[in-house]
Amino acid sequence: MDNDFAPNVADFREEVRTWFSEHLVGDFAAHRGIGSPTDDTAWDLRVEWERELSRDGWLGLTWPTRYGGRGLGLAEEIVFEYEYARAAAPARVSTQALDLLGPTLIACGTEEQRQRFLPKILAVEEMWGQGWSEPGAGSDLADVRTRATLDAENVWHVNGQKIWTTFGHNADWLYVLCRTDPDLSLRHRGLSLLLIDVAQDGVEIRPIENIVRSTEFSECFFNDAQTPLDLTVGEVNGGWPVVITTLGFERGSALMPIQLGMEREYDAMLDLARRGGAIDDPAIRRRLVDVYIGVKLMRATNLRVVADLLDDEAPQPGAATAAASVTTKLFASTHHQRMGELAMDIVGAESLFEGTEPAAGMRKLFLSSRAETIYGGTAEIQRNIASERLLGLPR
Repeated sequence: MDNDFAPNVADFREEVRTWFSEHLVGDFAAHRGIGSPTDDTAWDLRVEWERELSRDGWLGLTWPTRYGGRGLGLAEEIVFEYEYARAAAPARVSTQALDLLGPTLIACGTEEQRQRFLPKILAVEEMWGQGWSEPGAGSDLADVRTRATLDAENVWHVNGQKIWTTFGHNADWLYVLCRTDPDLSLRHRGLSLLLIDVAQDGVEIRPIENIVRSTEFSECFFNDAQTPLDLTVGEVNGGWPVVITTLGFERGSALMPIQLGMEREYDAMLDLARRGGAIDDPAIRRRLVDVYIGVKLMRATNLRVVADLLDDEAPQPGAATAAASVTTKLFASTHHQRMGELAMDIVGAESLFEGTEPAAGMRKLFLSSRAETIYGGTAEIQRNIASERLLGLPR
């Protein structure tokens, strides 16, 4: 995919490419493509890589300079993310803080909160986890039951449980959605977003090992955990608009690295099919063509979204991005699962056992993709949203 969608920042693109060629070396180069936002493989090396990025100002490109960012525009951010994926650099570890919490604090936090937390996020000195989902509140966050009560000294006392907290066992802080009004009938109107220090007796975090033996998620228990009132993001009982703001930062352009990763996986599958003889099976050839078409459809969607984001004079600015945000998560997750199933069939019986590459990589692709139609909004929820918001169908 040619990176020609932002010709006005060509010098910046060359700066990014030069930096990667000079710094993505040694152990970092030996771990190209390692990990993901949901895979903690080679964690310590990835932390050091992210600090390397931080030292040269490659984190928080669009953040205001007064908080340590570079104050650049969306075009530069998109170009950087594309070049990052193109270089297959190790996956960043602080996506929760950089991509979600940080922008939320810039939009909704107090100046004291921004000054306290944003510089440490950019310096990769503090890790964050998201405490939203609960055993009984996943897709329906308005049903959150973790409670926070305020005492006479303006300190919140938090009790409850969160689950599926990505990299929670590595977090120094959690941003936690709590019910601060005891009236459950208020649903989303009685919620607040609190910042909670993990280093206290009232917080217990237990890692959960997933099907590929990565401790991707954690469950978090709060037993009279405490945090001051001034670490409430937004208004008390006004946490829902803050949550919506956070979700809004998951731009459609974020799928570009995912699509590039799928292209690399497809190339590996095609090579394996040729070397192992599976390419001689007409059914395998047909499925390989289907996978190729799906990846190219994602590419076309990505380019349309990028063009939409960068076009200030579009007749319906943001229209392509809004549509993509509804449909691409559903398509990407289901298509990735089909890729995993094909990968297993190409490898054959060896895919049933833990082994060496390339069979191990194909097996991991299959296993890790199974959860993609669940996390981040189930496939069923995504279909409901598409039917209501895009097609105008009744509930």
